Amino acid sequence: MTLLFIRIFFMVLSGVVGFLIGNIYNQEIFGTLIGLLGGCIWILLEAMMKRVSVRGLSSVVFGLLFGIIMAKLISDTLALLPFGETFHSALRVIFTLIFSYLGAVIALRGKDEFNLIIPYVRFRRTDLKEGVVLLDTSAIIDGRVADIFRSHFLTGRLVVPRFVLHELQRLADSDDDLKRQRGRRGLEILRSMQKDSSVDIAIHEDDLPGEHEVDLKLVKLTKVLEGRMCTTDFNLSRMATIQGIDVLNINDLVNSVKPVIFAGEEIYIQIIKEGKEDNQGVGYLEDGTMVVVTDGRKSVGQKVKVVVTSVLQTQAGRMIFSRAEHS
Repeated sequence: MTLLFIRIFFMVLSGVVGFLIGNIYNQEIFGTLIGLLGGCIWILLEAMMKRVSVRGLSSVVFGLLFGIIMAKLISDTLALLPFGETFHSALRVIFTLIFSYLGAVIALRGKDEFNLIIPYVRFRRTDLKEGVVLLDTSAIIDGRVADIFRSHFLTGRLVVPRFVLHELQRLADSDDDLKRQRGRRGLEILRSMQKDSSVDIAIHEDDLPGEHEVDLKLVKLTKVLEGRMCTTDFNLSRMATIQGIDVLNINDLVNSVKPVIFAGEEIYIQIIKEGKEDNQGVGYLEDGTMVVVTDGRKSVGQKVKVVVTSVLQTQAGRMIFSRAEHS
């Protein structure tokens, strides 16, 4: 609606300027038509530009100031040409109108991208003291982020970019059963989080032109908004960390709060399946940690006492190696 108002206002001003210029040469109607035609041409050119984001009164003011400055520079340069004062006055008005319009529209659409061009200009909300946390597809589908937020271990506003929402929709519409289930689960979790008044979550409408992959868009948008990223994707987490982004990996959090188990400790474990080796059995702790039990194959389906021999910490999680104690 704001963009439509700007376009209508620009068309009206174009007609008025055309009328005033035509009045100088006693061609009011012709001048008005030329002004309206020129306004239509500029609106068509603007509509053909790549679509950027649309919002922010502060960005409009910045765009207007930039447009006025550009119009003055060009008008002062053309003032050196040997034409009459009336002609130069008309040029000043025309250039001011054109560049103010373009500056306002482009700034309105590209509010969040201004700091990519002018690094020290930031359009930020002052009410978000803790900043924003951008959620990727894997974090939404995982579902644990809502519980973590309610426990106050995660602060700030949760933000879901529109392109992440589109990816969830594509998964939900997939022909693959597993992908379809994951997509529908993510959409349902997102819907329940929006209904929960204790969860501060918002949809970020702006897109980033020039990028096609969702992960690259998410990394770039996180840097633009100076926020943090929440994910369960190890590769995305590593890529974002290399680029200096603060990453909140849910799996890292879960691994860090698992109970500490030392070599030599005795625990009871339910052996549920056979291991890779002939004499191995495999069980799991309540937190999902895998426990490999030597001499445990013959005790599959039973709960036995084991002695921890070693604990291996990997990038994928923690593994516990133990030895069964048979009575």
